[in-house]
Amino acid sequence: MVKHFFRLQWKSFWRSASLSSSLWMKILMGLAALYFIVVMLGGGFGAYFYIKKELAQDPLTVANQFLVYWIFADLLFRYALQKMPVIDIKPLLILPFKKGKIVSFAFFKTVFSFFNIIHAFFFIPLSVLLIADGGKPVTNTLLWLLSIVALLYTNNFLNILLNKKDNLVIIIGSILAVTGGLQYFGYFDITLYTAPVFDFLFTTSWAVLIPVVILLILIKLAYTSFYNDLYLDAGLSSKSKSIKTENLDWLNRFGKTAVFLKNDIKLIKRNKRARTTVLVSCMFLFYGLLFFTGAVEVYDGPVWRIFAAIFVTGGFLLSFGQFVPSWDSAYYPLMMSQNIRYKEYLSSKWWLMVIATVVSTILASGYLYFGWDVYVAILVAAVYNIGVNSHVVLWAGAYVKTPIDLTSNKKAFGDKQAFNVKTLLLSLPKMALPMILYAIGHYAYSPYAGYALVGIAGVIGFAFKDRVFDLIEKIYKTEKYKTLAAYKQKK
Repeated sequence: MVKHFFRLQWKSFWRSASLSSSLWMKILMGLAALYFIVVMLGGGFGAYFYIKKELAQDPLTVANQFLVYWIFADLLFRYALQKMPVIDIKPLLILPFKKGKIVSFAFFKTVFSFFNIIHAFFFIPLSVLLIADGGKPVTNTLLWLLSIVALLYTNNFLNILLNKKDNLVIIIGSILAVTGGLQYFGYFDITLYTAPVFDFLFTTSWAVLIPVVILLILIKLAYTSFYNDLYLDAGLSSKSKSIKTENLDWLNRFGKTAVFLKNDIKLIKRNKRARTTVLVSCMFLFYGLLFFTGAVEVYDGPVWRIFAAIFVTGGFLLSFGQFVPSWDSAYYPLMMSQNIRYKEYLSSKWWLMVIATVVSTILASGYLYFGWDVYVAILVAAVYNIGVNSHVVLWAGAYVKTPIDLTSNKKAFGDKQAFNVKTLLLSLPKMALPMILYAIGHYAYSPYAGYALVGIAGVIGFAFKDRVFDLIEKIYKTEKYKTLAAYKQKK
């Protein structure tokens, strides 16, 4: 039966109308996976010798101290990025397949998910070094490794149960951020209470049964939940909700674009897919901590400040904006039959991204703690995002033929057709150009000259907004019928 399911998915992939996009996506995912594997391998070996030689501490003790952050951060990343174990379920329900077989196959696929396997490239080298170089007992180390594997797989199935619990995940993320901040500034160290738990998993042989039992319980709960929702008129059907009217009249100041702005705000508030994307963009606010604090030595160069600042202020622009106009794919054909100018439609998306960028810049004012230079980088990156990247994102959207099902459980970056050669080429101005401009000014004169060049580029883009929008509108008109045809396809 499993072989038959794999054969069906293989045929579905090669017969898909989006085959070329799928191949490109598979290649890019392979390259990204290779990169993260190398990073994890280097981290496993590097962390051991750095802790032992530079910090003169026991690598196992330090690892157990920070494992709590690793596990909860893994859960948050899974929630934001990992797809649910969904195959083409609806067609299978009318065929003579037992529901248990369908659920078992869907869960079997998650066992080999990249989110599960990637951790092995860090913890296995670390465990080998603990035995070979650190002299740790083989049995205890292997049981400790097995305990960590069980906890990480617990996240895999916990993610399935939390799929519809946005508020709970936000609470978990907030607690993680607050406790991390309190520990960083020396007010409260949660690891004093969690490290003994992981030490216990190492020193006590039978303790491995605790995470294993928890894993088995979560597998059972996730299986039951998935099994009970496997009905066309239950878990797989679109849910009807009572929607309260909202007063968004304050948006009327934007003229004709106000109608689209109101629709986008309602979409974000009412749909899980859009809310998850906003959650991901909020997580980008903390991305600068890797660059501005000096925590990661390789990111300590001056050019990396602009790279981080682009993400800090443009998280919403880069995550939500990459799927314009796909957010409206469900009723896009209807829109195209109305007397609507593309320019009005695109202006509404542009204003939404501008508002989000301004809000992100204000929220990022906490980075003033690390110095005025850091916040200057954030300010000029915000100007660049508004003046240049907002236009580039809308331009790239003309080539994105990704119909988004807002009732599905796919994650924020779950669609393969959003990636193609044209969108990849158009992504270069988003990241590479501001870094190049800053490097020219920085190394030729001073850091503030670099900031000035990036800011001037953003101001120029804003000044020529109408001219750029005319060009983008022409591209959308050229791609109009290809987009309509793509949105009608199921795959």
